[in-house]
Amino acid sequence: MKSPGRRGAAVALFGFVLLVALAVAWMYRDYRAFIATPLRVATTTSFEVPRGASLKSIVAQLHDGGYTRAPVAYWRVLAAGMGVTDRLHAGEYALRPGITPGVLLSDMAAGRVLQHMFTLVDGWTFAQVRAALAQAPKLRHTLPNISDAQVARALGIDARNPEGWLLPQTYAYVLGDSDMDVLSRAHAAMQRLLTADWAERAPDLPIKNPYQALILASIVEKESALASERPRIAGVFVRRLQLGMKLQTDPTVIYGMGAAYHGIITRKDLQTDTPYNTYTRFGLPPTPICMPGAPALWAALHPAPGKSLYFVAKGDGTHQFSDTLQQQDAAIDKYILHRRP
Repeated sequence: MKSPGRRGAAVALFGFVLLVALAVAWMYRDYRAFIATPLRVATTTSFEVPRGASLKSIVAQLHDGGYTRAPVAYWRVLAAGMGVTDRLHAGEYALRPGITPGVLLSDMAAGRVLQHMFTLVDGWTFAQVRAALAQAPKLRHTLPNISDAQVARALGIDARNPEGWLLPQTYAYVLGDSDMDVLSRAHAAMQRLLTADWAERAPDLPIKNPYQALILASIVEKESALASERPRIAGVFVRRLQLGMKLQTDPTVIYGMGAAYHGIITRKDLQTDTPYNTYTRFGLPPTPICMPGAPALWAALHPAPGKSLYFVAKGDGTHQFSDTLQQQDAAIDKYILHRRP
């Protein structure tokens, strides 16, 4: 027969074991709820994990942001079970409504960082590209400290500036990338496109090399608002080059004026010689005058056949094309002089 002391000890031990079991069961249930419950995210936001951050510090950030109340022990058990404890990458991640702790850890382990987009618009000048990159969020901004010539050298461009050498399209970047990283991708994209288009160019063009193709394409870009007119406009310029005529195109004059341009070109501006004034100089200007898009580049290398040597804007986004100077003068009288108040 057991003594009262031993019986009491057994009851106490049983009670302790029961309490431990109940505590474990409660914690397990709470842990399962933690796994299944989304983080406290109302709207999609970004979450930055610094380089070298530990799981403990990451959870502390989530606590500070009010995204979770779960103890770090739960996160450690989950990360260990997923096998990602030592595989969490630094970077910027998207916290989306409905995201669970497991999905977030999976994103970090896979390095599925948040991507930002930068759109380089057809016809932008490099000055406009600079200004847009300066406003792009989450980029390391290095361009304010370097000149256009230095940018060109850094990109491996054998020209006085990067004008024309960046392909207009949308580029993805992530936290930690610099503005030069974006420019490098845009330059590589333009190189690939120019190489491919140059190989398929039309025969007998008055263009000596791919760089001249960029220059002509940039003029076509600035002169054309409609895709359907680009080959016709390119044809006009190609024929003028073949005949030894001056190109006489306003966008080159505007580019050469730089900061002196305030929205209006005067007769004096057309008569003032600059390297870009195609009213005073023959041939192509020394550099592109903007970033031509892919359609403009294709048009420059595949101009439409015809006899037109002139065109004038109608005022509705389209142009009137003319074969002779007499026709051009009539078109100017109809669409420009009669339009003036």
